[in-house]
Amino acid sequence: MKMTAEALKQKVGQFFFPAVFINDTEENIQETERLIKEHNIGGLTFFHSRASAATNYESKKKVVFNDDSYEKIKALIARYQKCAPTPLLISIDAEWGLAMRIEKTPQYPYAITLGALPENKSELVYEVGRQIGLDLKAAGIHYNLSPLADINNNPNNPVIGYRSFGENKEKVAHFALEYLRGMSDVGILGCLKHFPGHGNTNVDSHLGLPVLKESLEELLENELYPFIKGIENNVDSIMIGHLAVPSLNDGKDTSATLSKPIIETLLRDRLGYDGLVISDALNMHSVSKLYETKGELEWEAFNAGNDVLCFAENVPEGIQEILKKASPERIEESYNRILKCKEKVGILSEKEFAHGELDFEKAAVLNTKIAANCLTKIIDTSNTEQAFEAHKNNQLAKLSLYKNTENSFFKTLNSKLASPEFAFENSEDSNTASIKKELEGFETILISLFVPKAKPMNNFEINDEVIVLLSDLLQTKKCILYVFGNPYVLPVIPNLSKASGLVQAYQDFEEFQKIAGLQILENGACNGTLPVNIDIQ
Repeated sequence: MKMTAEALKQKVGQFFFPAVFINDTEENIQETERLIKEHNIGGLTFFHSRASAATNYESKKKVVFNDDSYEKIKALIARYQKCAPTPLLISIDAEWGLAMRIEKTPQYPYAITLGALPENKSELVYEVGRQIGLDLKAAGIHYNLSPLADINNNPNNPVIGYRSFGENKEKVAHFALEYLRGMSDVGILGCLKHFPGHGNTNVDSHLGLPVLKESLEELLENELYPFIKGIENNVDSIMIGHLAVPSLNDGKDTSATLSKPIIETLLRDRLGYDGLVISDALNMHSVSKLYETKGELEWEAFNAGNDVLCFAENVPEGIQEILKKASPERIEESYNRILKCKEKVGILSEKEFAHGELDFEKAAVLNTKIAANCLTKIIDTSNTEQAFEAHKNNQLAKLSLYKNTENSFFKTLNSKLASPEFAFENSEDSNTASIKKELEGFETILISLFVPKAKPMNNFEINDEVIVLLSDLLQTKKCILYVFGNPYVLPVIPNLSKASGLVQAYQDFEEFQKIAGLQILENGACNGTLPVNIDIQ
């Protein structure tokens, strides 16, 4: 039976997942409702606010934080579902939990932190996936655009880094699958990204187009390995990255998102994947600036092989282009894949999806277990013994960088190692010259570095004077340094190899600070390993 033009149009609408924003105006919300009703769109992708979306895409607007964002998203989802002709698949990028997008919600460790766990503690990665899944479910979200399957083998990567499980392909694959299994077990769809692998790039694809120079053989050997494992384990979806791989694309620098040879020939035909393929956000500058005619980008992304057009900005025009140019068979294929995902999460038969409550206590217990297993000792000349010896001789001082002295790390230490405390919080309120002078009379300095940013830009936002202070102290004092942040910060610190003790603690969460403090007090084991190769000076 031939499908009517209207029935076909209703199916094409399902491919579109425009962005929506928790902190949006009533006018914007009503515009989204019109899109849903008029075009039968398949789903939505939630962001916090227009200022924080994929490319900060309207301007450099300041992100305004709201304590009621979680209640807002729940109410918005219910409102959008109410006006939808077909139940919407609600998606969000929640790699380290809802906290990636929503204030006052549980936050779990970054992937690089999980990557420091021993292989035999992979059940903790499963638990992270499961807990994130339960948090999403409580809000009414069905689909997490996570985790990364990218192997982070380029320390200068401006956008992947801390979001990857590391540079060992087996571990990346194993941990990504555990995270997916955790979500799947509570009924949440997952997604491996960014195919064919965004780890070995030095360009941020939100802003420009990274180009991978590897051959197909090299990619099959490394970058593609976690995706192949995901395909073998029936991953729900794979996200295509905005990156060019000329060797797979007749020598052309075309983004994978728009490349038939990468999606159809490699992913579908060669690797045998028949699950849902979703584009990376189509507002990202690496692709959004390519086509002047509205709807052209959406057509090109669909034509290349994507089933879901994420952050599509031209919905009516995109639908028309696809209707004009796509075969009914191809439309049917993509439609069926989306339908299958909707059936899996139960939204076609179930009116209400939001179940359960956020469990902050469970998140804290899980974060404590992870902290206890991922602390990584890099330099150890008996840190505990040295700290207690210096304390006994009144030669111990503590220095906190980028947090005040009321931090949980110092508070934990003070039960047995109370000593003079100093802090550099920011360049407006703190002075490194006076701190250096105050520390002159002490032999041993116990330093906590709370790395200001997770991304490597501008030395992780560490002030030049702090780098100079650290360098001086490392050369003139016995320094025991605990780093709460991205381990890629380590090469930024000159003379770090001169430290008496160096422990990588990864996150600045309360739980990680307390565990790090206890590790010193009790001379506890550090069971973690650095998930990436790092040269310290």
